[in-house]
Amino acid sequence: MAPIIVLGIFGVIAEKSDGGSAGSYLLATVAMLFTAFSYGLMARHFPVAGSAYTYVRKALDARLGFIVGWAILLDYLFLPLVIWLIGGAYLSGQFPGVPFWVWIVAFIVTTSALNIIGLKVADRTNFVLMTFQLLILALFVVFTIVHLVSTSQSLVSATPFTGSGGVSAIAAGAAVAAYSFLGFDAVSTLTEETHDAERTIPRAIVIVALVGGALFVIVSYFVTLVSPGGSFENTDSLANDIAKTIGGSVFGAVFLAGLILGQFTSGLAAQAAVARLLYAMGRDGVLPRRGFALVIERFHTPAFNIVLAGIIGLAAIFLDVATSTSFINFGAFTAFTLVNLSVIGYFVRHRADSLNPWRYVLLPAAGVVIDIYLLTQLDSRALILGLSWLGLGIIYLLVLTRGLTRTPPEVDISEAG
Repeated sequence: MAPIIVLGIFGVIAEKSDGGSAGSYLLATVAMLFTAFSYGLMARHFPVAGSAYTYVRKALDARLGFIVGWAILLDYLFLPLVIWLIGGAYLSGQFPGVPFWVWIVAFIVTTSALNIIGLKVADRTNFVLMTFQLLILALFVVFTIVHLVSTSQSLVSATPFTGSGGVSAIAAGAAVAAYSFLGFDAVSTLTEETHDAERTIPRAIVIVALVGGALFVIVSYFVTLVSPGGSFENTDSLANDIAKTIGGSVFGAVFLAGLILGQFTSGLAAQAAVARLLYAMGRDGVLPRRGFALVIERFHTPAFNIVLAGIIGLAAIFLDVATSTSFINFGAFTAFTLVNLSVIGYFVRHRADSLNPWRYVLLPAAGVVIDIYLLTQLDSRALILGLSWLGLGIIYLLVLTRGLTRTPPEVDISEAG
């Protein structure tokens, strides 16, 4: 997750929600928290790599596990691509003389190299750059408040939460705003490389979703006060225009730098996560082991998968943000729904263990309802593309299991250490 992305796609959310961006982010935060609790519970019971793919196949069914793994591949494979695409679009707008593909290749080569070297190097780089973008985000809010006060505008208003389009517009905005959260679940893919994972991973997942949601709501609230409404001339670059309005051209340049660094740090984490998801599927034999389960001995990283994610990212040269994000949200909501259902399935299978029905049934059930509702709010193109991808996954599953007569290959949890 890159907190500054709330500004990068602010114009899109403002249009979808008819000026109710803060309300859309609030609804999206609630949805993500329900799902985050479910991810945390599953990470505690199944502390291995694989994220939603592993949780569903262990708690529900191996074939469903494959389907959710296939669905979340839509999220994970295209998330780095979209991140690099947004960063490249902003840089291309600022430096029109440089070919767009140069920025995409630069992002891919740099992040791939850091991820192959190892998580410690990537983590240190991520920490420094994340600190910088948080500083930019804080300055943006401060300049926004100063601008509102200097122009005698009120700092208190319900409009950023309600907008002018009603509940349906807020929900439509929330379905897109969920993109800003994509990556909070990536924490679970690092389970096997984390100390005291059964305790640390669940807490980390919830904290990331909660802190991210709070930042998104606060920032979108104040920015909406400066630029209210749901119709703009430059939707894609709206935040950059606002930055110049509240802080001048110098702050506009600093904001652009922060946004690009935010995209870089987010891409670094997203590529690391998809590489480990592919590793888990390769280790299980669902994908060919020879490539996907390969780990470089020197760095202990799945280099084949990292490079593959980079190659897929090259498609950003030929795509636009709207098309690529339509894939991602469908895969994310499908996976989130099934993770919530896996918690309920785990409760059914382990009723004798005196599990709390509030945590294992009611909360995940609420998560299922919210996730399905937001899924239906996606545009028709996202639904068509997503269902087509699922169709391909079902065909592959039928081939892999010889018409569902065999269970997909599976690795014993005890081997995962």
